Amino acid sequence: MTEGKTAAAISALKDILGDRLSTGESIREIHGRDEAYSTPALPDAVAFPESTEEVSEMMKICSQYRVPVVPFGIGTSLEGHVIPIHGGISVDTSRMNKVLDIHESDLDAVVQPGVSRTQLNDELRATGLMFTVDPGADATLGGMAATRASGTNTVRYGTMRENVLALEVVLPDGTIIETGSRARKSSAGYDLTHFFVGSEGTLGIITKLTVRLFGQPDAILAATCAYETVDDAVNTVIMAIQMGIPMARVELLDEMQMKGMNIFNPELNLPEKPHLFLEFHGSDASVKEQVELFASVGEEFGVSGFQWATKAEDRNRLWAARHNAYYAGKSLRKGCESVVTDCCVPISALADCIARTKELIEEAGLIAPIVGHVGDGNFHLLILFDPNDPDEFMCAKSLASDVNRVALSFGGTVTGEHGVGTGKKAYMVEEHGPAYALMATLKRAIDPENIMNPGKVVDIN
Repeated sequence: MTEGKTAAAISALKDILGDRLSTGESIREIHGRDEAYSTPALPDAVAFPESTEEVSEMMKICSQYRVPVVPFGIGTSLEGHVIPIHGGISVDTSRMNKVLDIHESDLDAVVQPGVSRTQLNDELRATGLMFTVDPGADATLGGMAATRASGTNTVRYGTMRENVLALEVVLPDGTIIETGSRARKSSAGYDLTHFFVGSEGTLGIITKLTVRLFGQPDAILAATCAYETVDDAVNTVIMAIQMGIPMARVELLDEMQMKGMNIFNPELNLPEKPHLFLEFHGSDASVKEQVELFASVGEEFGVSGFQWATKAEDRNRLWAARHNAYYAGKSLRKGCESVVTDCCVPISALADCIARTKELIEEAGLIAPIVGHVGDGNFHLLILFDPNDPDEFMCAKSLASDVNRVALSFGGTVTGEHGVGTGKKAYMVEEHGPAYALMATLKRAIDPENIMNPGKVVDIN
């Protein structure tokens, strides 16, 4: 019966989309995995809509036949979000990729969900404005909103939560709604915009976003510096934040990650010690003051090896190396695969949480470099294992689980930016308690047939 309903839905969708509905195996394989080490699962078909109206008509059909729908941006998620574990239709929004409006005076832009962050910034370059959320991957803004993405700029500019002002969303039954407005604040009813931000495609499909922009700074200065211990690096950042030094980016890389960075990027040639990668934004005078203040704080914790990058090409090279930290980490062990996890704790607990994590890594006998958005208490673990050794894979999964629970014990969360998907769902009751049941109630109210990305975040059947 289910196969018959799926076939009927695909036939009806073809009437709307024509050759923009694909059942080819290669296309389905691309949409059956993400960047994580998760078990792939193929959708029955992949749809490529070009308008909100097409998405609405598609959802009406899928709702009628109760066929699962999984929104797909560019596939850079890390917790199995876009894997269609129950089959159905993968809705690829890559053709909905227009920047619709740029309101320079109001510092906002209206975009379709398939617009990538670099595409938006390319179009903004002549305006003197920029979109600041940078998760590393050149992800789509629709996907970034759906996973409540953040990244290296969060310490100064915030996450997608702070940078999405309004949304257009197609609900499971095909209804088109608009949440929020271009106004910077509102007291009018429930905050539905941020209800959908972070919902991971389980409540509807985002078809338009209004996002916040910032002015491009007059001066930008990037730097790297080394420490003897992770504690010293983290404590420098804590004191700098407490002093109000407005760092634009501050990233922690432990000694194991730095070893991988030098293997993958030999031109870096940095000491294999814990490092901070930093960036300061502002006027020439304010950047100079920020740097002097930070350097004075760093001296209290034994900082060494400051290297400054003022030219754009040098800064870009530095941050490209940071964005390739995943591949740099994997270069530590040839032929390995990896379990990637992240968590986030109050910044005052970060040093102790990382120290306990490093103890767990040593006890597990695995290689697991650490990278952290240290300015907001978020860090990532790249746990390497032999893909031909099932016991080692289970050990890596167990280590990830232990780190999640350590984060909870420090008053934190099991994911600061990767999201829940399938990978973190097992910890939701432990983190949220009775509030997790409320999430299921809300999901059931909006998606009673459970067709929107079923099996992710919360179960209702």
